[in-house]
Amino acid sequence: MAKARVTNRLPQFAHLVQEKGVKGVTQALILGASEASVMTPIDTSTLLNSQYRHVEKEGAKVVGTVGYTAEYAVSVHDPNVKQKFRRTSAEKEFLAKGFENAEPNIRAVVIGAIKT
Repeated sequence: MAKARVTNRLPQFAHLVQEKGVKGVTQALILGASEASVMTPIDTSTLLNSQYRHVEKEGAKVVGTVGYTAEYAVSVHDPNVKQKFRRTSAEKEFLAKGFENAEPNIRAVVIGAIKT
C-alpha cells in the first residue's frame, strides 16, 4: 500500500523539487550578479544597468543565466583587452570573479532551497 502511494505521488514530488530548484537558482544568480556588480566597471552606468538574469526549466534541468546586453560588455570583461577603470573596485572578468566570490553562499542557497 505505501509503495503505491509513493509511486502515485512521484510526479508531484518531482515538480515540487524542480520548483524549489528554480527558486534556488534564482537566489544563486542574485548572489553572483550582486558580487559582479561591485566589480563591474562604471563610466556612464550603461554596462551595469544592462545586467540581466534568466531562469528556465529545460526538461528536468533548471538553467540560470546572467549577462549584459551592452554591446561592449565582452570587450570590457576580456582580460586581453587593456583598459583603465575609474572605479577602484572594477576588475576584468568581473562576472566570472563575482560568481567565484559568491560560490560558498551560492552552494548553501541551492542546497537549502532543494532540501525536502
